[in-house]
Amino acid sequence: MPRPLRALLVEDSPADAELLIHELRAADFDLTFERVETASEMKKALERGEWDIVLSDYSLPTFSGPEALKIKQTLDVDIPFIIISGTIGEETAVSALKAGAHDFLVKGRLARLIPAIDRELRDAAERRERKQLEEQLNHAQKMEAIGQLAGSVAHDFNNVLTAILGFCELALSGMAPDAPERGDLVEIRNAGERAAGLTRQLLAFSRQQVLQPKVHGLNGLVNGVLPMLRRLVVENIEIAVSLESDPSNIKIDATQLEQILINLVVNARDAMPTGGRLTIGTRTDDATDTVALIVADTGTGMDEATRARIFEPFFTTKGVGKGTGLGLATVQRIVKQCGGSIEVTSEMGKGTAFRINLPSVAHAAVVHAEGRHAAARLAGSETVLIAEDDPAVRLLARLLLRRGGYTVLEAGSAAEAILVAQDCPKPIDLLLSDVIMPDSGGTPLIDRLRQTRPNLRVIYMSGYTDDAIVHHGVLDEGTAFLQKPFTPQALAQKVRDVLDEVMQ
Repeated sequence: MPRPLRALLVEDSPADAELLIHELRAADFDLTFERVETASEMKKALERGEWDIVLSDYSLPTFSGPEALKIKQTLDVDIPFIIISGTIGEETAVSALKAGAHDFLVKGRLARLIPAIDRELRDAAERRERKQLEEQLNHAQKMEAIGQLAGSVAHDFNNVLTAILGFCELALSGMAPDAPERGDLVEIRNAGERAAGLTRQLLAFSRQQVLQPKVHGLNGLVNGVLPMLRRLVVENIEIAVSLESDPSNIKIDATQLEQILINLVVNARDAMPTGGRLTIGTRTDDATDTVALIVADTGTGMDEATRARIFEPFFTTKGVGKGTGLGLATVQRIVKQCGGSIEVTSEMGKGTAFRINLPSVAHAAVVHAEGRHAAARLAGSETVLIAEDDPAVRLLARLLLRRGGYTVLEAGSAAEAILVAQDCPKPIDLLLSDVIMPDSGGTPLIDRLRQTRPNLRVIYMSGYTDDAIVHHGVLDEGTAFLQKPFTPQALAQKVRDVLDEVMQ
């Protein structure tokens, strides 16, 4: 079967060029070629097309083979370059090879031409493959570094946001509904919640988000977040909901599905600046044991070049300040973590559809989304030990728990927590601990405290963690976790839930 070959012939003699062409076609090459005689013609040909090999005469009327080699090197194209001369001296050949030519042949003895071309094509393919692998490795290392940075930034931000949102809620709870300052505090809280959403995306992108996957009905999760989604879109966009009557269950962290929907809906909204139709649907595919979440719009659509890059971190087609480029990268990370896949169809001027395929699970105890925002039960009289190295977060937790009637002990490090526990003569019912503190924290701390207090319950809290308990991104079954930033209601609810489990 003929092998395709694109050859650039740098040759002023038509007869010599025909001789080369004959040799190449006789070797069963499906030849595409161009013959050039001057430096400018060669430069234009290299810039204009993709070539597999350059075959160059050594001496031409206006320039030489070594000069042709320099033109190729200046353009930084990795194409095998073979000089073919009517006469040859050993010093000339050695000099050309040292300059970067891949071989040097004599026109009168072309028996080596085809083996030389085969060798150089093979070597060039290996170089391209090696370069591609190196680029993939460099990209992976770059993304790992970006992920670590993103996770660290999100962790620090979440500590700050915990204090901002928590104290804001405290101030609002003690303020009259008609107080003139109330609107300002609400705006602060709203801005803090938007910032918290961004840190969640950073954590998902960096794969440092703590996950608590549970079995959910997909329709229940979608219905639970619909009110928020309706607030995200403008009035000239119609939202159509098409949920299958009884889709299979999925196992996912509820906040992750929220993130998927929010990111896809925001993208759909931005693709319909003059209005349109946004469809959210669910489907079950029994053949593949998957459940699909579908988000489709009638917006501007995407061309192939854009669609090929939409999952790249920080890639965005939106204007400055209108997009982070993390939304779809976050969606892709979440879906992969869940063992799912994404299908994207798009047509310019007609719209885009995302289909998120998630593994279905057998029917089990399903968590219903509507209970997530139930009113927190604040009252309690138990003793809680707070181990948190951030002073603002520790102060907030202390104030909130004492307002709820709890006796509160506190420590700014694991070592201090051990000393506080040793000095406390009465039972300690609960440890509220940051997962990572400068001197330990997390599971090592609870293991140490349980040596003398075996019934001690624990709630872990963190902005992110790479600790062993979440080494694979998932908490051990039954472990209580409180994600920063948390609201006063979330803290009170989690504490009460864990303590009530102890009493049962």
